[in-house]
Amino acid sequence: MDRIKIKGPYNFDQVLNRLSLDPLNQVNLEEHSVKVPLIVNGEKQVVKVKAVGYLDEPRFEVNGNTSDAVILRLRKIFQWDQPLDGIHVHFHNTDLAPIFQEHKGTPLVLDFDPYNCLLKCIIHQQLNLKFAHTLTYRFVTTFGAALDGVHFYPDPAKLASLKVEDLRALQFSGRKAEYVIGVAEAIVEGKLNIRQLQNKSDDEIMEELIKLKGIGPWTVQNFLMFGLGRPNLFPIADIGLQNALKNLYNLDRKPTKEEMEGYKLSYEPYASYASLYLWRSIE
Repeated sequence: MDRIKIKGPYNFDQVLNRLSLDPLNQVNLEEHSVKVPLIVNGEKQVVKVKAVGYLDEPRFEVNGNTSDAVILRLRKIFQWDQPLDGIHVHFHNTDLAPIFQEHKGTPLVLDFDPYNCLLKCIIHQQLNLKFAHTLTYRFVTTFGAALDGVHFYPDPAKLASLKVEDLRALQFSGRKAEYVIGVAEAIVEGKLNIRQLQNKSDDEIMEELIKLKGIGPWTVQNFLMFGLGRPNLFPIADIGLQNALKNLYNLDRKPTKEEMEGYKLSYEPYASYASLYLWRSIE
């Protein structure tokens, strides 16, 4: 077991509440813990992260493999090295101040693997959140692997070997099945290296990923946020953000693209946190 202490504020209960929306995540709200599937040096690992501190004095216990590589990955996933106090100060004088106060200490937690995130972003395209999670759950539990009761996404070689009909049987559309299989094929063929994307700028990643069939700006923006932890994304086309802003400003319609772009200016350079907290306000 390893113990981690970080700078507050950091609200792990908010993290667990959001993670619990996805049925693939093994969250224990009473124990304040989550089991995290990791692939380290090609080997599947499951570690349990448990909160033992408080909002302003956050501390964690990590059970399982606590190698340097595992702890480094956990620090990235849970954004333990990203202080939130300065971000809260930034939004204190904006219209989002009440939402930031209500959800104080909510970090921009990443998906457990960038590859998983990209596939999930594609699967979630143009679906309501409940069915999106259901479809992803079917996909992972049917074609992925499991360890200690925790599910892993199918690796690229496995996914690339599937046929469109295999995914259609799970209620994928034909096009969406082609898209996720196409991503796996690009990885297997060496045309896409997700690990190397971390070393590129947002614009470079956008330019590279939108060349893949079925990937547009919304998908890339969500991948940048929840796959790589980039801090300044605000997906203007996202229906959830539009609805959150409609509620915030008591509009009788969804905000226009021009209005969304105007809002984003006051959120920079932390627009990803504005996105996250706005989503939290309606979840």
